[in-house]
Amino acid sequence: MNGLDSGASRRGRARNDSWGHVLGEGTRVARAALVANWRRTVLTVLGVGIGAGVVVTVAAVIEGIRSEVLGAIESAGPNNFTLMPFDFSEVRAALDGSGRPSWFDRPPVSDREIRRVRSLPGVGLAVAGFEFSAALRYRSNWVRASWRASSSGWSAFTQGEFLSGRDFTPAEVDQSRAVVVLSSALAEAIFGELDPVGKRLRVNAGRRAANERFTVVGVYEPDDNLFGEASANFAITPFTAADKRLKARERWTFINVNVAPREGVTYQEAQEQIISALRSMRGLRPGEENNFGFVRSAQLGEFFNEMTAAFFAVMIGLSSVGMMVGGIGVIGIMLISVTERTREIGIRKAVGATRREIKWQFLIEASLLTATGGAAGLLFGWGVSELAAYYTPLPARIPLWSVFAAIGLAALTGILFGMIPAMRAAKLDPVDALRYE
Repeated sequence: MNGLDSGASRRGRARNDSWGHVLGEGTRVARAALVANWRRTVLTVLGVGIGAGVVVTVAAVIEGIRSEVLGAIESAGPNNFTLMPFDFSEVRAALDGSGRPSWFDRPPVSDREIRRVRSLPGVGLAVAGFEFSAALRYRSNWVRASWRASSSGWSAFTQGEFLSGRDFTPAEVDQSRAVVVLSSALAEAIFGELDPVGKRLRVNAGRRAANERFTVVGVYEPDDNLFGEASANFAITPFTAADKRLKARERWTFINVNVAPREGVTYQEAQEQIISALRSMRGLRPGEENNFGFVRSAQLGEFFNEMTAAFFAVMIGLSSVGMMVGGIGVIGIMLISVTERTREIGIRKAVGATRREIKWQFLIEASLLTATGGAAGLLFGWGVSELAAYYTPLPARIPLWSVFAAIGLAALTGILFGMIPAMRAAKLDPVDALRYE
């Protein structure tokens, strides 16, 4: 038995040594052939590299945006959620024939319901608000900005800090005081180097609202993020002041309530308490569906993850098409290489090279060629993503999987499309090959 085991072990080692010899010899010959035909090699590497570079560049930009968005959601509190008139997950673009979405006629969240939500034991903070647009003037300068009407405590849901001044107080909200907090970008656009705190602005929210004077009580600078420039100019005023003084709340205005559960309370428990309270206040019978809904911060992250995953899948599919085009080029070039080296193949077979060794020689050459293109594309993608991150607000982070995807797809392209030339070379008759001129 020991003799049989010893013989099997020697045969296994021999097979391993044979494979190692084939791969080593194939790599050496392939490398020499690629260097000898460097012009052809460069063109093939360029074609494959462009496809791999696009994969890495797009993946870097999408991954950077994804990390930025998910980081912002995480810092804002993944268990926080928003109460709104409709369920975010059920919103559809299709209309029911009335010219309006099916959820359009749902009742808005009322002031009485907002007070009830705040009083629930599982709710730590509830901040109601809506958005509208209004123009501001200081002296002769009119500036249009996005306004947020809110109850006090809004800064808990907006990452940033006060540069000067303060937030408006609950008492100022209750009294509908004409006070406003400006974003740092808006304050600079209106006042320049002047300190805005204490200054009075004239505000015009439309033809139904008379020009009102609002006093600036604070300047707020939101944290840097990818979409910061798009929403840099904003003003925040008490919910009640926007309603009473600027007539900004209309029937179709969606009033949202940002909710932070009390410490030790899960978002599910807080939502259950709100559902029970609102169903009772609205007289909904058992079996009737809720005419309000929620969206949780983490849901936005899940939605964004699904969207980017779908985008990545499409990107990989398109890059595979690009690799296929490059693979067709590899077939052409490798067939030319087989034809040019027919006599060399005949000599190798004459001195003992097997079909397997010849086949692997050309497969290794093709995969080495395309893998080099993948590496070149990786370097190109890295350079482009670094430039994008440095000169634009777009973050760019190369995910590790895209590195393996670029190199792996390129090498696989070489193996798959190099199979035809490799099989042709392996099947050459050594006598006919030696006679080839």
